Amino acid sequence: MQSVKGKTAFITGASSGIGKAFAYHLAARQCHLILTARSENALHEIARDIRQQYQVQVTVYAGDLCDAAMPQQLFDKTSKDSLQVDILINNAGFGKWAHFLDETIASYEEMIALNITALVKLTHLFLPQMLTRGEGGIINIGSTGSFQPCPYIGVYCASKAFVLSFSEALYGEYFKRGIHITAVCPGNTQTPFFSRANANTKGMGFDTPEKVAKDGLSALLKGKNYTVIGFGNYLQSLSSRFFTRKMTIGIVGNIFRGKVNAMVASRVL
Repeated sequence: MQSVKGKTAFITGASSGIGKAFAYHLAARQCHLILTARSENALHEIARDIRQQYQVQVTVYAGDLCDAAMPQQLFDKTSKDSLQVDILINNAGFGKWAHFLDETIASYEEMIALNITALVKLTHLFLPQMLTRGEGGIINIGSTGSFQPCPYIGVYCASKAFVLSFSEALYGEYFKRGIHITAVCPGNTQTPFFSRANANTKGMGFDTPEKVAKDGLSALLKGKNYTVIGFGNYLQSLSSRFFTRKMTIGIVGNIFRGKVNAMVASRVL
């Protein structure tokens, strides 16, 4: 895939953050859009603004991808509306910062359903059409947490480790058949993710969603199997080359233990 001009991209979690940034970045390059998220009003507002600025086609399908039936329903809508999906961006996801037992199993089930199951289902649904055409692109949003275990955000980072491994496995299967599949792994990014995660962000640096979208799309078009956003985050992703896994667990655990305990203390106060 050399260009996105005239193509159509399907973006999950498109109402804010990285998904929204991808929508604007692609529209500026004359790529048509299909946007989905739970926030229907926000999606329609974004769609109106993008149509006015860039004169591209924007279709909105509101839906909750934690619902097991939603991926199939979204795929069926694109088929019914005769929309061809050239690029799939699996961006929707969330995480929680907490001691493992302080979150409910229902919360973890929801996280796995969105971060893993919905991503796999959408990929399985849209990939065959791309193969038939001999061209297509899939971006799956991972994380710097894809590269090492992260105590106190264990289920989230494990889900993102899955995203990286799954994406690279599919890259190995389909790259020579014209399908670019890229895991985009950002670090801390200025999105609503951290408020939903109840995260203590004191002292943390952040990239912008626009940088993630720009660098992520560039990596896809270059045919990269994965990319880490930001040089500092890239160095962090290489920690397993310099430390044993046990040492890495200790280092990451010390960082997040303090932040999570401070969050718990502030709630008690």
